[in-house]
Amino acid sequence: MRTVMLLLGLMAAIPAALRFLRVAQREHYLPGSTTRFAVRWWTVSPINLVMALVAIGGIAFSPMWWWTALLPITASTVGPLGLSVRGSSSPLAWTSRLRRLSGITVGLVGIGLVATYLLDAAAPAGGMLAFGFPLLLDLGLAISGPVERKMGERWVDKAKDKLAMISPRVVAITGSYGKTTTKEYLRLLLEEETQVVASPASFNNAMGLARTVNEHLAVGTDVFVAEMGTYGPGEIAELCSWIPPEISVITAIGPVHLERFGSLDTTLTAKAEILEGARVAVLNVDDPRLRVLADEQAEVRQVVRCSAVDTDESVCVLDGESGQEVWVAGERVGLLDPPVAFATNVACAIGAALAVGVSADSLERRLAGAGRPAHRQTLSESDLGFTIIDDTYNSNPAGAAAGLELLRELGAEGRRVLVTPGMVELGFDQQNANRRMAAEAAGVATDVIIVGRTNRKPLLAGTSEGSASVMVVDSRPAAVDWVRKNLSRGDVVLYENDLPDHYP
Repeated sequence: MRTVMLLLGLMAAIPAALRFLRVAQREHYLPGSTTRFAVRWWTVSPINLVMALVAIGGIAFSPMWWWTALLPITASTVGPLGLSVRGSSSPLAWTSRLRRLSGITVGLVGIGLVATYLLDAAAPAGGMLAFGFPLLLDLGLAISGPVERKMGERWVDKAKDKLAMISPRVVAITGSYGKTTTKEYLRLLLEEETQVVASPASFNNAMGLARTVNEHLAVGTDVFVAEMGTYGPGEIAELCSWIPPEISVITAIGPVHLERFGSLDTTLTAKAEILEGARVAVLNVDDPRLRVLADEQAEVRQVVRCSAVDTDESVCVLDGESGQEVWVAGERVGLLDPPVAFATNVACAIGAALAVGVSADSLERRLAGAGRPAHRQTLSESDLGFTIIDDTYNSNPAGAAAGLELLRELGAEGRRVLVTPGMVELGFDQQNANRRMAAEAAGVATDVIIVGRTNRKPLLAGTSEGSASVMVVDSRPAAVDWVRKNLSRGDVVLYENDLPDHYP
């Protein structure tokens, strides 16, 4: 019987492995991430919670009654309900790293099987193997992490040598949000007369930047614009050790990834590492923490102070009566037509461009016709005639507030619909931030559609404070279907943030 129970446990571990390997991949292979998401999924709904409790009970009683091990085996085969084996928005990609992680985890499973077989503990082992697979996977992540970092060093060394050979000017950009938007506007400002390479998409860690350098930098590249992300202190300092920036930009300090940083002061410390060794610091001084940092940095390097409200700063992109005005050193140098999104990000891009050598009198021409970056308040019209605001790449309070303001402006004559799963990775402030956003939305939107369960409770609490009609759906396709059936010409829908389907 013990052999049968182990085989059943192994069979149940296969769907569990497919589910949680996908979670590990989407969470950037961080140890602990799969167990954290497993807890979220098993507690997200009453039926999943009951299944989890039954599974744990089955493991506990299986030394006395072997058949109770079938309970965790069955639960792990079919659940947690809602977490797909295959995935739709984030399907599993069998990369070399994932295959190595799978091999290590299979090795851990083998060790556990031999041990339990020798100890005659097959019944509980079968259940624990299936239900506890996320713990085994996190152990595999902890073991493979140093190995992966060591393997990645050769690609970093290759990129370091190539950077030294080509010797482009380096502009490094970081911030809690606004990095990609600022990078894209800066690329647009520089490309007219400069051979510029910007790191693509979200290639903002060591491996992504190494790949960018190795595959995209060529002899003749004048400027390399490197977006740098971080989950904690020391990571940006490490990036700057082999991608030394001449000009460093910090766009904002906010509660994004706060569950990993712990506090905004730690976030500031980690982001400020990008300034070490730079000749010029470009800082959004509308952010109070960056305003203080700008005053401190002025003693050691040139500081370009950027704003969307104060024309006396180094650069200001101001919403004026006739449109968005560009101010440099207290003088109005141009008008952006059409207006662009995220004025502080544009101001930071202009500040970096000026530091590279772009003339102030060419800014208006270079930004003429600049569109909004993809999925960041981009506007389109559906085939049914209603307006779509695609803000699905925003997951921060400031971006959500700007999206709601745009919904208010564009939807004055018809229905104003917000579709959102809320914001994530905001740490201890996540529930309050989502409740505040929902309360504001309830005063702007005529209809609010809450997607998924991750932030359902705080979003419902917030919307209860207003008069908007509220609906909850399990998935974004269900929300899109409702929108298409209920909106018509003159209506506006705002898709604020989107979560991959490994989130509840």
